[in-house]
Amino acid sequence: MPLNGARLRKLSKGFRGRSKNCKLLARRRAEKALQYQYRDRRQRKRVHRAAWIQQINAATRQHGLSYSRFMQGLTHTDIKLDRKVLADLSVFEPYSFRAVVSVVDQALVNSQRLPYAPGQAQYVVTPMALPREAIDEVVQE
Repeated sequence: MPLNGARLRKLSKGFRGRSKNCKLLARRRAEKALQYQYRDRRQRKRVHRAAWIQQINAATRQHGLSYSRFMQGLTHTDIKLDRKVLADLSVFEPYSFRAVVSVVDQALVNSQRLPYAPGQAQYVVTPMALPREAIDEVVQE
């Protein structure tokens, strides 16, 4: 969409110096302003996400859990809360957040899942998890 006429005047409104009056300078400044606008719409999302992660990390560490372990526990328990909601919970509803952390912590303690590399099996069967008869069959074969 070309920058001329009324659209250019509308975009250059508020610029300082000759950039609001001179068409050539106004067009340059308006194009650059649109580039900044496009870039910053994406950057704002990154900044907010980083702030949410910092809030969640600080809150989970108060309860003795790191951010990464907390997020791993959320996936194990199938709790579908996004980072924005978790950050708000940690600030405005600390008791509710403590309840979520305790559920996640209990799930991590009870979890049989071990760290795995991509492409490998997610569940590792240990001899302790098998019944005694199954172990005897494997040993005899």
